[in-house]
Amino acid sequence: MSISRFSVHTRLIALTLCLGVVTAVSTVSAQERDSFRIAWSIYVGWMPWGYGDAEGIVQKWADKYDIEIDVVQINDYIESINLYTAGSFDGVTVTNMDALTIPAAGGVDTTALIVGDFSDGNDGVVLKGTDDLADIEGKRVHLVELSVSHYLLARALETVGLSERDIRVVNTADADIVAAFNSRDVEAAVAWNPQLGELRRMPDANVVFDSSQIPGEIMDLLVVNTEVLEANPALGKALTGAWYEIMERMSGDDAIAVEARTIMGDAAGTDLEGYEAQLASTTMFYDPADAVGFVESGQPLETMENVRQFAFEHGLLGERAPSPDFVGIQFADGSMLGSEANVKFRFNADYMRMARDGEL
Repeated sequence: MSISRFSVHTRLIALTLCLGVVTAVSTVSAQERDSFRIAWSIYVGWMPWGYGDAEGIVQKWADKYDIEIDVVQINDYIESINLYTAGSFDGVTVTNMDALTIPAAGGVDTTALIVGDFSDGNDGVVLKGTDDLADIEGKRVHLVELSVSHYLLARALETVGLSERDIRVVNTADADIVAAFNSRDVEAAVAWNPQLGELRRMPDANVVFDSSQIPGEIMDLLVVNTEVLEANPALGKALTGAWYEIMERMSGDDAIAVEARTIMGDAAGTDLEGYEAQLASTTMFYDPADAVGFVESGQPLETMENVRQFAFEHGLLGERAPSPDFVGIQFADGSMLGSEANVKFRFNADYMRMARDGEL
């Protein structure tokens, strides 16, 4: 089973949807409510949400704050973001790049409530017959265009003095990457796990660059609608409390932790060994103190500068964007990138601090 954070699906649909509904979403989301919906899709760092829902942990924390939280698995990752953008969900699991380029770029004010992890080797560039990244020059590179794989490639090329002008991107669905690379005429590909693991096991294949070389840049988040969160802080408390209870349960070596990881692996279409292999190349913030430290560091600002430049250069901020400054991004310390008049993406450490300090 493909564990995917991105499938080929027109982003214009997402942008059109959110531009059409943003006023309606804002009107609804400003109200105090007691029922909420969160969408998630299958990926190593997001499997805890499915587990927490099935095991009653989310329900326990929702009950504590006298609210209802419906946690819904969506099989298509981009569709889950579209649905969130259109107002069908109050939150969604998403990467930092996609949070910027779909809901935020489309006008939906979005807050990163929980920074759960970052890819630390889960994404990689693979070449046949060479272990030198510079040899990618002139090659056709198969990847999911405009995904985190595309971003990783751009960052990799910078390290050897190359740019996308020096290669040719071949848009390839994540489900087709392994078969494509197995073809005799395909010499280069970019993929994430579990496909990356399959590629690296092929004869004469070499991972020449991976996300461990840009640590902290591909983040996996739970984001929520900012106006929903501001009107309903109980939602932020319940979600954050549930998340860190799940983190505590799954992160140990005792029977309970092993059982939890086994369940997550099975749900992800692999097994305990396969799931733990993916966790090994993911920096999970099991402890809220580590997540707070990361979010309060300069890393998110540095990363989002790279991401927004990439997004603008590839037209992902929309036709209305005259520059990378079109969308304002606010960080936990109040610092900003982009337009202060159009802040639509926010990193918030408040609720993770509450978890750290035992205040939930």
